[in-house]
Amino acid sequence: MLTDRQIAVLRDIGPASSFNQAKKAEVMNLLARGYIERDGDLFKLTAMGLKELLDRRRD
Repeated sequence: MLTDRQIAVLRDIGPASSFNQAKKAEVMNLLARGYIERDGDLFKLTAMGLKELLDRRRD
């Protein structure tokens, strides 16, 4: 189960994603858990990350 803060980070992932130090730890955690992946110097949602956001939208 992801925290609200982690969900907020997932929502922030996009073409111009940049994160301050506080969010960087969450990004690395989500990367390690498979919710996001590197796309060059940027990050993008994986299928699992997208599913998590879609499931949260329905709640």
